[in-house]
Amino acid sequence: MAPSDTDTAGVFLELEAHYAAHNYHPLPVVLTRGQGAHVFDVEGRRYLDCLSAYSALNQGHGHPRIVAALIEQAQRLALTSRAFHNDRFGPYCRKLCERVGYAKVLLMNTGAEAVETAIKAARRHGYRRKGVAKDRAEIVVFAGNFHGRTTTIVGFSSDPESRDEFGPFAPGFVTVPYGDLAATARAMNPNTVAVLVEPIQGEAGVVIPPEGFLPGLRELCDRHGALLLCDEIQSGMGRAGAWLCHRDSGIRADGVILGKALSGGLYPLSAFAADDAVMEVFTPGSHGSTYGGNPLACAVGEAALDVLADEDLCTRSRELGARVAARLRAIRTSRIHEVRARGLWVGLQLTDSAGPARVYCERLLQQGILCKDTHGHTIRIAPPLVVEERDLEEAAAALERVLAE
Repeated sequence: MAPSDTDTAGVFLELEAHYAAHNYHPLPVVLTRGQGAHVFDVEGRRYLDCLSAYSALNQGHGHPRIVAALIEQAQRLALTSRAFHNDRFGPYCRKLCERVGYAKVLLMNTGAEAVETAIKAARRHGYRRKGVAKDRAEIVVFAGNFHGRTTTIVGFSSDPESRDEFGPFAPGFVTVPYGDLAATARAMNPNTVAVLVEPIQGEAGVVIPPEGFLPGLRELCDRHGALLLCDEIQSGMGRAGAWLCHRDSGIRADGVILGKALSGGLYPLSAFAADDAVMEVFTPGSHGSTYGGNPLACAVGEAALDVLADEDLCTRSRELGARVAARLRAIRTSRIHEVRARGLWVGLQLTDSAGPARVYCERLLQQGILCKDTHGHTIRIAPPLVVEERDLEEAAAALERVLAE
């Protein structure tokens, strides 16, 4: 039954607490509508969304072109499974390949599924192309990573909350410190089939690696005959100011993992993109998904790509992001330790003495700004790329006020 106009936040919070698993700890706001960079709660209050569903909403809430594509396709054909061809799949695959610069894509639904796809591709490629002995393949990963929630992926997480009591975990992953090329070099050996890296660690708090780190990984992978796999689920599609964040380092990964803003936040869609030498390891029956590459996802995805391109949201992200970063760095307070920023993506690192970041996110909520804390002392700021500059100034002013309290 649809909610009525008389339902208040308390009603929904009580229902959720009673009937839903307690695997999240949301801020106490119940949203009912969104448009552009703003959302509205069930009691009519307006907020600036500075999280964008973890960068899924780069094109903003309810973008009319993407919504229209969803409605039109939903009225024609939503799902066929890959047992049959459909007229949206091929054209979308071509558009995505041309946009990100790879020969092939393999479409899935969620980011975690796309990461799992990349892991499978790397292992099989290592066995078939590199001659690694059966079941001996290793993939180098990095401390602080966030690649998803499947049991394989949380097995190589360094976050205790993500992994505790979910084992036993799959072998074959070697974890090294993020940004440490020397440690990466020591970890690589003849069984190394890939290095899996986030060009910027989003969930860790918008952690930017040192200059030369990604080019160094490219050189190490070339030297060891390993694949360089970049997880661009959060950093790509304009969030960090480019279609693919890692390309700003002057390199090209062997494979990229995409999701979130790939569909403008309207429908689950993810992808693994690579060239033929990697993608040919997949044969009929070796991998798949009932919903992967369905017509509805492809129609939505095509519109989402067009919006990013036609509205030049990568440039907008770079330009507005630079101004936001400068504004935040100008705030005079002893509570800010560091401002890490790339594009419209900011990790505001608080000092230990400032107390937990969640407290400040709750105060920002009262001022109409929705942000999310992570790892205790970091406030993440990631508004839709369609946000207006005056709204960003409003958010910065609110941050300045709550940090002064």
